[in-house]
Amino acid sequence: MTLSLDATYAGARVLVTGHTGFKGSWLSLWLTQMGAEVSGFSRDVSTEPAAFNLMRLGNTISDQRGEIADPDAVLAAVRAAAPTIIFHLAAQPIVRAGFSDPIATFQANVMGTATVLEAARKTASVRAVVVVTSDKVYSNAGSAWPFRETDGLGGHEPYGASKAAAEIVTDVYRAASFHRAAGSTNIAAIASVRAGNVIGGGDWAANRLIPDFVRALSEQRRQIIRQPRATRPWQHVLEPLGGYLMTGAALLSKMPDLPPALNFGPTEAAMPDVETVARDFLKAMGGPPDLIEIRPDPHSGEAATLRVDSSLAMRCLDWRPAWSVDQAVAETAAWYRDWIGGSADMRAVSLAQLSAYRADTNVVALRQA
Repeated sequence: MTLSLDATYAGARVLVTGHTGFKGSWLSLWLTQMGAEVSGFSRDVSTEPAAFNLMRLGNTISDQRGEIADPDAVLAAVRAAAPTIIFHLAAQPIVRAGFSDPIATFQANVMGTATVLEAARKTASVRAVVVVTSDKVYSNAGSAWPFRETDGLGGHEPYGASKAAAEIVTDVYRAASFHRAAGSTNIAAIASVRAGNVIGGGDWAANRLIPDFVRALSEQRRQIIRQPRATRPWQHVLEPLGGYLMTGAALLSKMPDLPPALNFGPTEAAMPDVETVARDFLKAMGGPPDLIEIRPDPHSGEAATLRVDSSLAMRCLDWRPAWSVDQAVAETAAWYRDWIGGSADMRAVSLAQLSAYRADTNVVALRQA
């Protein structure tokens, strides 16, 4: 894809669901930086601190609140925003939270996806929808091989299963036979995107590795690691967000043969395990290594190994990562060091990091115009 993202999104009306979350905040910041007219729909700001507040996004976008699984609220928000494209990120995003409240997880992730796609079907302005699911959608029996988009979907825990189910819902709304039978008044182009584990400044969600250690540092206490040898497709949050934006641009340009689903993950041959990432982050933060407490949990319910194959996105969109895992950890630590310092303008810090990423990437579409 050679079209500049700035040319695609400048002046475009965009709706981001889940805009108050970690990834939603960075996506909204990027869109506003390119000159998009952004509206957001989310239940609330779920953490304090929060990237959404620190980036002062409430001053730059239309901020709408409501339940993502409420059909009336979502339809009203979509019609009020009148977007050309929707990025659907609103979800219950934490694997461990799915164990404690599986019903809410299925409600948000499955019915929430259905309500957004149904609202798009009833709103004439919507030309494209990018549905953000997860690398956890694949039926994972412990294989060390990276998952491809054609591999089977499934889930042995509520979060992964709910995201796999959201993919099936998305397939329905892509089907011409459904739209004929339902008498759809609007048929948007739809793609789903599946990202690896993201890290970056501004994440304070519970039960995530980097936020847990930021809290441990600020409270000067030890932090438990329950799966020290687990490996994940670690990447900086800006990596998949660039892929999402490129997917949206491809949908809007009616790119022929765009795959219905795309993986966005790191391309490095080997991924560091959880303990290594934690120790590298602590070192970059200047924190003591004895902050880590290894306490393996054989009943965590989470897969020990997970990798995704991003070759389809590289081939179809010419997308590829710009930052290594080591640099992603370093950039993440740099953001949190500025925040801990207490005097930095975190919106300016975030914009500077976004500009640095866009300068570093070799992907023409992602470079700043």
